[in-house]
Amino acid sequence: MVKKKNETYEWIKALIGALAIAVIIRSFFFTPIVVDGASMNPTLQDQDRMIVTKIGEPKRFDIVVFHAPDGSDYIKRVIGLPGDRIEYKNDVLYINGKAYNEPYLEKYKKSLKDGGTLTDSFTLKETAVGSDTVPKDRLFVMGDNRRESKDSRKIGAIPMKKVVGTTNVVYYPIKDIKIVNN
Repeated sequence: MVKKKNETYEWIKALIGALAIAVIIRSFFFTPIVVDGASMNPTLQDQDRMIVTKIGEPKRFDIVVFHAPDGSDYIKRVIGLPGDRIEYKNDVLYINGKAYNEPYLEKYKKSLKDGGTLTDSFTLKETAVGSDTVPKDRLFVMGDNRRESKDSRKIGAIPMKKVVGTTNVVYYPIKDIKIVNN
């Protein structure tokens, strides 16, 4: 009888320990997210399941998850870092006056049937950010589906404290498992 109580107690301790480890990992290191909508097409698809890494600071062109002003979690690509001057001219990204290639958009640009641009021309001041540079402790983010994305152009620069983490691993659907390159 004592042996059975000991074994039950050990199982309970093991389960509580495993649960505690899972909570710690999910709270501080990794968490799953589901892509909701088409704003990151063609890079990510609606209902893709991804792993968000909560470790480290986001870098330019990383895909980030953040708490948006409307209370939802959004997934977008980092375009501008604090202090950057951002501008789009003729479908070309300029950061601090230097043109940047965005290889993750090439396939989408080629598929446009209407002959128009994927990203309309703008300066940072003409967006909801309203200043010449990305403010301190904030990020300028955009969806890859530039025509259909509610991003920093409309909601402003994102406070770093609202960023959940970065993501580049799609784990579901199984046929679409991949690591997304920047």
